[in-house]
Amino acid sequence: MTSSQVGKQHDEQHDRRGVVGGDAPEEGYERGLGSRQVQMIAIGGAIGVGLFLGAGANIAKAGPSLIVMYALAGAIVFFIMRALGELLLYRPVSGSFAEYSREFLGPFFGYFTGWTYWLMWVVTGMAELTAAAIYVHYWFPSIPQWVTALVFLVVLFVANLISVKLFGEIEFWFSMVKVTALVGMIVIGLGVLTLGFSAAGDTASVANLWQFDGFFPKGVGSSLMTLQGVMFAYLAVELVGVTAGESDNPEKTLPKAINTLPWRIALFYVGALTVILCVVKWTEFAPGVSPFVEAFAKIGIPAGAAIVNFVVLTAALSSCNSGMYSTGRMLRTLADNGEAPKGFGRLSSSKTPALGITVSVAFMGIGVILNYVVPEKAFGYVTSVATAAGIWTWLMILISHVRYRRAVGAGRLPASSFPAPGGVVFSWTAIVFLFVVTCLIAYDADSRVCLYVMAVWAAVLGGGWAALRVRNPQVTEQGERAFERVG
Repeated sequence: MTSSQVGKQHDEQHDRRGVVGGDAPEEGYERGLGSRQVQMIAIGGAIGVGLFLGAGANIAKAGPSLIVMYALAGAIVFFIMRALGELLLYRPVSGSFAEYSREFLGPFFGYFTGWTYWLMWVVTGMAELTAAAIYVHYWFPSIPQWVTALVFLVVLFVANLISVKLFGEIEFWFSMVKVTALVGMIVIGLGVLTLGFSAAGDTASVANLWQFDGFFPKGVGSSLMTLQGVMFAYLAVELVGVTAGESDNPEKTLPKAINTLPWRIALFYVGALTVILCVVKWTEFAPGVSPFVEAFAKIGIPAGAAIVNFVVLTAALSSCNSGMYSTGRMLRTLADNGEAPKGFGRLSSSKTPALGITVSVAFMGIGVILNYVVPEKAFGYVTSVATAAGIWTWLMILISHVRYRRAVGAGRLPASSFPAPGGVVFSWTAIVFLFVVTCLIAYDADSRVCLYVMAVWAAVLGGGWAALRVRNPQVTEQGERAFERVG
């Protein structure tokens, strides 16, 4: 590549991303996500399979104290999202995590964060697609699992290629199903507690939270060990940041979506679990069984298990749909910076990163095959890898926020219109919390395998970066110059 070609490529990237510290750049995407869709994407991001299925194993480990773990982790997630919100209103761009890491920590961190977030969604898509096929098997046992998985893969793939509006509409209705179901479960549970109807009415009581070996029945240590699973349940809440480049009014919709996070966590996680654990004593829940299915069975609602199965299916498809959306955008961000093949940077006639989505879907398809032939533990391993990748993303958001605040204080960058409460104090609190969770993952024999996977992933990306510096050093030099302006 000649120097003039490199310069032209850099000019194009500069035009597409916008200047450091500038206004929202025009990246070529269609700003087709309205307030209604962004709000529901943000709500849906806080309700996933981690809650509907993962809570069962965590209740068995921690008992009623799991409520506190969800509340604690929820507070940390809110700190993360407010830090992200401040950065988004400073410069709303698609692929925000990688862009902010690049700007405030240096080009390598932008490269590493972009590819790691891509990995997180690919492996999550692998797990969720297989889970969705298993849920359909509940109703149609004669249909082979791989057929159902393939159908879902193709339908969501085509929807993501057509337009961002169709993606937003599908995600809106997926989220609507999850929200309506959870609100219905809470209302029914409160009815059982206050009016005493149903088969569970005689034993339902708030006292169930402490009557069976106390609120911390297996000790504080055992409760803390559930934090890794709890954090997986909150993965994807940051997806609202990826929508920044395609929101029709990010200055209005993003703060609203982020500021509603506390009540969503309080209602859908803390509230739903509290009601369920009051209706059914915690000793009756077991790993591998959805606590919501179990609670409906105890209450005796007709077709309750089938209803919850449909909701969990919706949650899995929603997660896979979001994965296809975000991986394509992240690959385009990497391509724009010369850190991925140039073809990933092109948009289709419908203004979607079609090649990036296609390649990501191909990897998710490989996951369907792998999950079909490996033991059941594969699902847990895949989700633990997703959690580790998610923790890295959250750390990059927080550290970028700290560096941004430092640059604002020094007068090098303009202040955001949506400052995080507590300044950098809450960001540092969240950073320490995430390091504690990482230590808990390392302590647990079943989950620490994800750290080995991440070590291999880091080595692969490190090798790729070294090759990039040799083959196209102008790319990394450009990133270093941008970093010097804010570092």
